[in-house]
Amino acid sequence: MKTTNPVIDRLRDSAAVAERGLTCAPINPDGTSRLEELGTVSWADVHRRGLRIAGSLQAAGVRPGDAVAVLAGAPGEIAPLVQGIWMSGASVTMLHQPTHRSDMQLWIEDTGKALAAVGSSIVVVGDPFLAAAGQFAAVGARALELPGLLTGAPGEIVDTDEDAIAFLQLTSGSTGTPKAVSITYRNIEANLRAMVIASGADPQSDVVVSWLPLFHDMGMMGYLIVPMCRGMNTVSVTPMDFLGYPLLWAELISTYRGSMTAGPNFAYSLLARRLRKAADGAYDLSSLRFALSGAEAIDVATLERFAAEGARFGMRADAIVPAYGMAEATLAVSFVRGGEGYQVLPPHPDLVAGPGDEASARVALGLPLPGCEVRVVAENRSVLPTGAIGELEIRGENVTAGYRTAAGFESMLDAQGWLSTGDIGYLTADGQPVICGRKKDILIISGRNVHPEDIERSVVGVPGVRSGGVAAVRLSTAAAGEGFAMVAESASHADSDESARIRAEVADRVYRSLGVSPRDVHVVPAGWIPKTSSGKLRRKATTERLTRCEPTR
Repeated sequence: MKTTNPVIDRLRDSAAVAERGLTCAPINPDGTSRLEELGTVSWADVHRRGLRIAGSLQAAGVRPGDAVAVLAGAPGEIAPLVQGIWMSGASVTMLHQPTHRSDMQLWIEDTGKALAAVGSSIVVVGDPFLAAAGQFAAVGARALELPGLLTGAPGEIVDTDEDAIAFLQLTSGSTGTPKAVSITYRNIEANLRAMVIASGADPQSDVVVSWLPLFHDMGMMGYLIVPMCRGMNTVSVTPMDFLGYPLLWAELISTYRGSMTAGPNFAYSLLARRLRKAADGAYDLSSLRFALSGAEAIDVATLERFAAEGARFGMRADAIVPAYGMAEATLAVSFVRGGEGYQVLPPHPDLVAGPGDEASARVALGLPLPGCEVRVVAENRSVLPTGAIGELEIRGENVTAGYRTAAGFESMLDAQGWLSTGDIGYLTADGQPVICGRKKDILIISGRNVHPEDIERSVVGVPGVRSGGVAAVRLSTAAAGEGFAMVAESASHADSDESARIRAEVADRVYRSLGVSPRDVHVVPAGWIPKTSSGKLRRKATTERLTRCEPTR
């Protein structure tokens, strides 16, 4: 029987496709998969497990409109759990996960603030975090262990309205005042439908391969919920698997004939370096037709390296798909259509550039998805013409109405339905967005606007500096006014001679490319620069950390 909710109906329809499903593995205590036990479960079985979870949640007192938080890392557990929560009429919130370096006292305090923001008193805990289940009583929440939820009788499917909240996506950044993007089933259906049309995703022939974290919107919305709703064959491992062995990504694509995948810029940089050292014929990437790059600033040089290294193993360059998205748009705003190839743009005349100019080269991020509009506005919100730089705004059924906070709902749309993204950029002549940076991160140097992304791109490839481990951050003093400092992660941070060389080369490259100089360059250990859950640089937090502790120089 059909419901009034198209997303729930899609989940039931995909369950009828018994020959397709989810390939994954159990999770080790360290968060990696037991890849030797990689196995496939059909979407029909995922749906049956979801019904059992729904029955157990309903027996535990979960009611329509409740918010259920989730702390789990195993894709094979998360898929039926999302279905079970939705079939109970509740919303899903994926909690930020602790790592082996986390201070558990601080983590549970921050998690308590997040639970208050989404209004959740129930947390479902699965692998590899079962040992943390006892922590939640300290913040007034009840923990339910996921294995036990699979033992109950099947529940009833609640007929949930499509304007009900389906997902509360915690935003990245400071955990001091957490908030969550309120995503409805209508938002999910609109974004899902648009992404399928724009990507040409075919459940009959496409195979999805992903290692992306499911607490981030690109992993959850794009590479679990979409294939689960469409009944697509999907291979999913954990981020720890990829980071521990980056060539696993290529192995999975080769073994399962993966055609669709995604990752942030740093991941393609890492994979390209590993492929460069691999023997000819070691992998077969010829099946890959849609390799989306998003979630963080896209470096043109990284795309070109990945295209060159991938070509040795049969990958077509036009499989690379630069994209623009954000949680406030459910996931995707625009992406290059598969098979069209990405477009590298010359430096914009209004951007700061020095003799080199190459630091300002950017990539066009594809046409907006069907049903999603993008425009560029000035400070007074007047609409700017094509090619003019300003703030991007978006509008469409995939765009959220606002945020859920501990103080209540916070609307983000204007009277015409436009949402301010906080991203600075422009539109190409054919309407593709180009991102220059974040509005809050712009540096004003000698009266000129300088985007930190340009500064960071200018030092890509400095020997000894970790890929993706460079941040240009605001540095303001009463005596000298506003300037900036560079922070560079390096495995050689403790070597004084090597650190001195890195500092000199970073400063030199920045000046030669952009005509501006950092006041200081700090060489720090790997992992020192604060980042969001998706891997984006947290520049303000980096500045704050610099003021608290002076790193190795």
